[in-house]
Amino acid sequence: MKHFMLITNVYKDTGLRLSHRIVSYIEDRGGWAGICISNVEHVVEKDFDLSDIPEDTECILVLGGDGTLIRAATKVESLHIPLIGVNMGTLGYLCELEESTVFSAIDCLMQDQYTLEERIMLSGRQVPGEKEHLALNDVVIHWAGDLSMLQLLVYVNGEFLTTYHADGIIVATPTGSTGYSMSAGGPIVDPKAQMLLLTPINAHDLNSQSIVLGAEDVVEIEVGSRSFRRDERASVSFDGDTIWHLKVEERVRIAQASTRIRICRLSNQSFLEILRKKMQQIGG
Repeated sequence: MKHFMLITNVYKDTGLRLSHRIVSYIEDRGGWAGICISNVEHVVEKDFDLSDIPEDTECILVLGGDGTLIRAATKVESLHIPLIGVNMGTLGYLCELEESTVFSAIDCLMQDQYTLEERIMLSGRQVPGEKEHLALNDVVIHWAGDLSMLQLLVYVNGEFLTTYHADGIIVATPTGSTGYSMSAGGPIVDPKAQMLLLTPINAHDLNSQSIVLGAEDVVEIEVGSRSFRRDERASVSFDGDTIWHLKVEERVRIAQASTRIRICRLSNQSFLEILRKKMQQIGG
């Protein structure tokens, strides 16, 4: 690899201090690098455009944290360029690199000493409706407005599965299993796995558990009506960004996206070893 682009969260990399050092490091070794600004923290007025990324870009370094990497991944997925994250936040499961390791990692990338890891994404749309949105981590259906319980009817491949009485429901990818899904009590799975995870949020049923589905399954979630009111509204969020609102008897359809995200991996550490170290950091 010789041609790189940086997507930088300027809230994390103040004044582009590290970004400029990385560009100089790459150029001093005969490569080329440019910088795009991510507006993930709403610090700048305008997010970068896909046209800002040259066609000959071979790798995108994302500087910020897991949120910056997720936002960048879903935005650039059509370019099919591998990404690698540089963590400048607190705890991150997705970003392999830190500021202390980024320059040795660039040496490995420029010497083609890396592997590529594919991650599935989710595609969702309202039913009926044609416009789709993508998520790398999860799609969340949750109460819109004051806190209240929702009745959510879940269908898989056109067949009724179950009804959740809960504050919401999370449909997560394996990559997203260490995010909101984990906080809601969902299972942690290897990000290379091929499956979908359904996890209720604060379920009001004692027997409500997470459900693991195949990656090829199609999930539809409908907002049900409680007998005493029909003005419920649910928000539908993709990787934390609210996209739609659903009324009673409206549905969202969620399935594996047709494209995947490619992540550059430099370390030989297994997912379990990485997970163990992250858990140790959480536990102090």
